[in-house]
Amino acid sequence: MKIEDYLSSLPSSIISGEDVELSDKTLREIFRFAGLTTNDVFYHLGCGSDNSVMISVQEFMVKKAIGIDNNKDKITHVQKLLEEKHLSNGSFRCEDVTLSDISDATVILFWFSDERIIEKMISKFEDLRSGCKIITIWGPLIGHMPDKVDFPYILNVTPLKKANSLRDQMLSIFNTDCIDFAVAWEFADRYSKSIGSKNLENDRFLTILQTLVIWINAKNLGIACGDDIPDPIKSYMGILKTFFNIEVEHLLDH
Repeated sequence: MKIEDYLSSLPSSIISGEDVELSDKTLREIFRFAGLTTNDVFYHLGCGSDNSVMISVQEFMVKKAIGIDNNKDKITHVQKLLEEKHLSNGSFRCEDVTLSDISDATVILFWFSDERIIEKMISKFEDLRSGCKIITIWGPLIGHMPDKVDFPYILNVTPLKKANSLRDQMLSIFNTDCIDFAVAWEFADRYSKSIGSKNLENDRFLTILQTLVIWINAKNLGIACGDDIPDPIKSYMGILKTFFNIEVEHLLDH
């Protein structure tokens, strides 16, 4: 089974991140990374049922915090929690993020994998006030250079800066001249820990998959260290194929 077929067999909510709830620890890391202050108007686009609005209001004392999601049940749940805490400068909207008014935003958390949504939102982001910070997780805004990186957290500031190439974008994210197995594993592990589940075995599997994705992308872009496939990469490719019937080697440009 090719990895594309494996991923397509999973529920779409897993692939999109819809049912992945960011931990309070991760949210605090993101807010410190973004330098969230009392002057900020914070938006979490695709907020789900996590505590981003509550933490930004209670602990970072933002001027205003808004969570937007199109899942009515999740919005009802978090709105009730907000009311119980009597946090008047926090609110939630059950809306399509691509149609929402976010014109007063100064900091935005935006974690989507659907390229159609990302492209629509980039157009909206380009109309925002200068200096607005947009935080993504794992993947940067398509076609744009990040202003700050603490992987897996990536920050773009408006006006957005176009990337000359995917290669330049990737090198800026990993802050290295070439990517070897150790770098790929380190960055994949950071991602797994940031969205980690309670099942360590799942996190380990995710780290292996993401390590291979990072290294293969680097190899195809000509920024992997050396010409040969490193032994650990070969080993993990073999493990996936032998024990999980998942094949990834075809992704390499030969």
